[in-house]
Amino acid sequence: MKDQSGRINWRTILTIATFVALAILIYGLRKDIGGVIKNLGRVNALALLLIIPFEVWNYDAYARFYRRIFDTLGEKVSYWQMYRLNLELNFINHILPSGGVSGISYFNVRMRNFHVSGAKSALSQVMKLFLLYASFQPILILGMILLALRGHTNNLVIMVASSLITLLIVGTIAAAYVAESETRINNTLTAITKFLNNLVHLVRRNNPETIKLDRAQATFNEIHDNYQLLKSKWRELKRPFIYMLIANITEIGALYSVYIAFGHLVNLGAVILAYAVANFAGLISVLPAGIGIYEGLMTAVLVATGIPAELSIPVTLMYRVLNMSIQLTPGYVLYQRALNDGLTKKANA
Repeated sequence: MKDQSGRINWRTILTIATFVALAILIYGLRKDIGGVIKNLGRVNALALLLIIPFEVWNYDAYARFYRRIFDTLGEKVSYWQMYRLNLELNFINHILPSGGVSGISYFNVRMRNFHVSGAKSALSQVMKLFLLYASFQPILILGMILLALRGHTNNLVIMVASSLITLLIVGTIAAAYVAESETRINNTLTAITKFLNNLVHLVRRNNPETIKLDRAQATFNEIHDNYQLLKSKWRELKRPFIYMLIANITEIGALYSVYIAFGHLVNLGAVILAYAVANFAGLISVLPAGIGIYEGLMTAVLVATGIPAELSIPVTLMYRVLNMSIQLTPGYVLYQRALNDGLTKKANA
């Protein structure tokens, strides 16, 4: 896979790799797709269409988040640039499971089109995750209250919810602690970089340092400087926090709309808890989109909170298939278009 000059054609490799990953994803979801087709006759099609405006609103929230963050960092990006890029980013994160690392790398490369430095791009991704998880804490607490009011809590549910809330709080505090010190940021990100280099070295034996540490550390220092800028303008983070809150609410709304389509108004707390557990587990899955783990855990939590398996299983499968179809189809098209444009060419607004 080399061009006429003998160099490796990375665009071709990326195209093939993502196509293979997408094929694996579709193959892994074949039973889910079959289940969705089988259950289409049971649902209210009009109610099922509610999932579309929820997803559109979800991407709107992310696009507005990026515009606001970059504006605070002194960079101007357009709404539609961020809307499109977020679709591409979602596609990458689904088919290349790496805890978000693949997505951050891709995002940094794409943001070069808009003359945004890698440090600012990386910081925007860190802030997105930080505010996304921070804004989910009140939602999760609300979910527990709703479960308790309906008498749907048990020892297992309380343990799971308490663990998630603790994880969110500890993670938020730990992230803030690391970000406060330039030394801690440098040491933490350097350790991650070395780990990634060792991982890549397993495949590229002749390249022990794919990510150059000296360049990376210069970027880490810039990340700390930009973090201090955000910190000095902390009042301006109110809107980004609200946008991430909306992003969480719309995803839960999309899942709940499938229950409405099946004619059931289930306990919203159960849906919130199941969504949280499934998404946390999906972060560490080695399969695209967390196939198997996501569906299994979501169904298990729903059953534990009182929603029968004969309802939770078809709803979970339909949500997964429709949700990914709506998001990944345009994401794949836009990603391929970006590859064809060479990724680093100047993008149009």
